[in-house]
Amino acid sequence: MNLTYEQLQENEYKQINEELEHKDTLEVIKWAYESFGDNLVYSCSFGAEGMVLIDLISKVKKDAQIVFLDTDFHFKETYDLIDQVKSKYPSLKIELAKPELTPEEQVEKYGDKLWERQPDACCQIRKLVPLQRELNKYDAWFSGLRREQSPTRANTQFVNQDNRFKSIKVCPLIHWTEEEIWMYIRLHKLPYNELHDKRYPSIGCEYCTKPVAEGEDPRSGRWANSEKTECGLHVNGSGI
Repeated sequence: MNLTYEQLQENEYKQINEELEHKDTLEVIKWAYESFGDNLVYSCSFGAEGMVLIDLISKVKKDAQIVFLDTDFHFKETYDLIDQVKSKYPSLKIELAKPELTPEEQVEKYGDKLWERQPDACCQIRKLVPLQRELNKYDAWFSGLRREQSPTRANTQFVNQDNRFKSIKVCPLIHWTEEEIWMYIRLHKLPYNELHDKRYPSIGCEYCTKPVAEGEDPRSGRWANSEKTECGLHVNGSGI
C-alpha cells in the first residue's frame, strides 16, 4: 500500500483505521513513523493537547519535526511556553513558520485590524497559506484533534484524507477526553500555557481569543462576537 495522498484510496483509509481501531495512542504514533518516517511533521499550536502529543511523540522519535504557525499575533505566554518546550525536549526540531506578510505589510495592504473585519482572510494569510507551504514538504502530518472538542471533529479518524492540504492527517488523540489530557499533563508534570489557568481552554491569536465563562463551550472564546468557530485548518472536503 502506497501511503501518499495521491495514491491512497478511500477504502484503504478505512482498512488502515480498522487495523488501528484498538491500538493505543503510542502505537498509532509508532505506526505513523514506521509508515512515513521523516516525511511526517506535527503542526502544533502548543495547547494542552499539544503538550501531551509532544511528550508522546518524543518517546517514539526524539528528533521529531514540529512546526508552529507563528502568526506574529500570539500571546506572550504562548511564546514563553515554546521556549520551555525547547528546553525540555532539546532534540526536537521545532520550526516557527511565519506568514509572507509582516503585520505592518498586512496593514498596508488590507487595512488595520483585518481580524475584526475579515477574520477568515486574516487566518488565510497568517495560518492557512503558511501551513500549506510547510505541509508541501511532507507526506503526512500529526494533529491533536479530539472527537469531543466540537461537532465538526466528532467523526475524526486516526488516519484521515486531508483534502484541503492534499495530505494525510494522523490524529492519535481522537479518543482522549479533556479530563484525560489534564491528568496526563499533571501526572508527567508537563509545562503548559498558563492562560489555561485563566479561563482560556482554547488559545489562538491574542486579538481573537477571549476567556470563557464557566459552563460555556470551551471554544466559545475563539473568534468571540463572530460566527467563526474554526480557523480552517481542520475543515475540508472530507468533513474533518
